[in-house]
Amino acid sequence: MLRKFISALILTVTVASGSVSADTLIVSGISPQTSDSPARGMKQTAVESRWGQPISKSGPVGNPPIASWEYKTFVVYFEYDHVVHSVAKR
Repeated sequence: MLRKFISALILTVTVASGSVSADTLIVSGISPQTSDSPARGMKQTAVESRWGQPISKSGPVGNPPIASWEYKTFVVYFEYDHVVHSVAKR
C-alpha cells in the first residue's frame, strides 16, 4: 500500500513539474478587433447603419453561411446576419 502511494506521489510530482509553454500566433496583415469596429453579435443592419455601406461584400459561403464585409480600416465576418469577428486592417 505504501509502495503504491509513493509511486503515485512520484508520478504526480513528475507530471506537475513538467514544462508548460504556449505559442503566440501572429498573422501578418491583421490585428484583433479595435474599439471602433463592430462587436460580436451585432446584426448586419446595425453594422451598415453605424459604419455605412462596405467597400465590398463577399459570401455567404459554407454551412453555416459565413459572409464578410470589407471597410476601409476593418473586415467584418458574419454568420447568418450576426457578427462573429471583426478584424482591423494594417
